[in-house]
Amino acid sequence: MNKLFLCLALLGAVALNGPAQNQSAPAVRSQQAFFENLKKLCGKKFAGATDFPQNADHPMVGKQLVMHVATCGDKELRIPFHVGADRSRTWILTLTKEGLLFKHDHRHEDGTPDKITNYGGLAASAGGSPHLQRFPADSHTATLIPEAKTNVWTLAIDADKQQFMYYLERNNEPRFRAYFDLSKPL
Repeated sequence: MNKLFLCLALLGAVALNGPAQNQSAPAVRSQQAFFENLKKLCGKKFAGATDFPQNADHPMVGKQLVMHVATCGDKELRIPFHVGADRSRTWILTLTKEGLLFKHDHRHEDGTPDKITNYGGLAASAGGSPHLQRFPADSHTATLIPEAKTNVWTLAIDADKQQFMYYLERNNEPRFRAYFDLSKPL
């Protein structure tokens, strides 16, 4: 009886929202589960540190990193990402008909959008889980930042280590990685 109810509820959700394009049902479920796992951190701030690169010339190396799971709706999470005193960045995760969308919103101090903003992409249709999702660059990103057309962002929640990871690779090479300590909210 419970399985029948669950199947009917899932079918109803698909009918209301439409199927995600090119996404299998398990991929959609893992993306939604990832979204819900991240949403559990709502209202909390976490300190982080750059793990890669270790080059002192990199603008984020040696700076205090803070992620704040600040705004949590049914379809959208907004996570301001602070680098030292720079508060211009917000990560946005949105559940769409096409799948889980990850974007970077960059703003000036007065709130106006930076000329390089709204880049990212949809979660990959394979290889994701309730604790890890990979986001290849979309066509908007490739047009906005041509050298970033091969970017893949990985977000991961490691419950055992109590860590959140933000990882960027380009051309299959590591470009940036930071870990945030989920065991000690700020």
